Amino acid sequence: MKLSIIVPVLNEAAGLPRLCEHLAPLQQQGAEVILVDGGSQDGSDRCIEAHGLRLVRAPRGRAVQMNAGAATARGDVLLFLHADTRLPPQAWQRLQTVLPPQSLAWGRFDVAIDGQAATLRLVAWMMNARSRLTGIATGDQALFMTRAAFDAVGGFPAQPLMEDIEISRRLRRLARPICLTERVRTSGRRWEQRGVWRTIFLMWRLRWAYWRGVPASQLAKAYQ
Repeated sequence: MKLSIIVPVLNEAAGLPRLCEHLAPLQQQGAEVILVDGGSQDGSDRCIEAHGLRLVRAPRGRAVQMNAGAATARGDVLLFLHADTRLPPQAWQRLQTVLPPQSLAWGRFDVAIDGQAATLRLVAWMMNARSRLTGIATGDQALFMTRAAFDAVGGFPAQPLMEDIEISRRLRRLARPICLTERVRTSGRRWEQRGVWRTIFLMWRLRWAYWRGVPASQLAKAYQ
């Protein structure tokens, strides 16, 4: 099997050198690494090219960017990674043990959140527990799926928020997610900048509204 790692980026120049250093060994091991720039104004595109990683340009929007990356990917397995998230060691080897290439399998990793606030450990535990209970994954958990599963659900929905929740709902109709206990590590900056508990309550409120049918475009305004 061949792995394609797809990373949407937007004005991430400050953190891109570390991201590229993280992804370079995976590329050397045979993974296809695709960074999809959504119109950065800080030189992110030049930084990606300078590090020798593949650059794809797309309109701004995480779902649109990830779909654009997937459209050019050649892998049997697609892994969607946030720019501030790092994969655990031996991630690809682990995926090869759980993903039959022609199946409709999909899943995610457990997540750990880096940051100063001790409550971030609780946030991560809650995210992982909720995901196991509901069969819904978030982008912070590094969603992965076979190409067949991605195509079967039509890719990510073209919406400005909750695209990870919606694709999980669609994928769940095909199969229950594979919940790997190996942990990706993601930045806690958005929780710490807004306040951990404030962010938790905001996300709960937005998800509850989404389940009740409030359009993602309306929720995106509240999130911003």
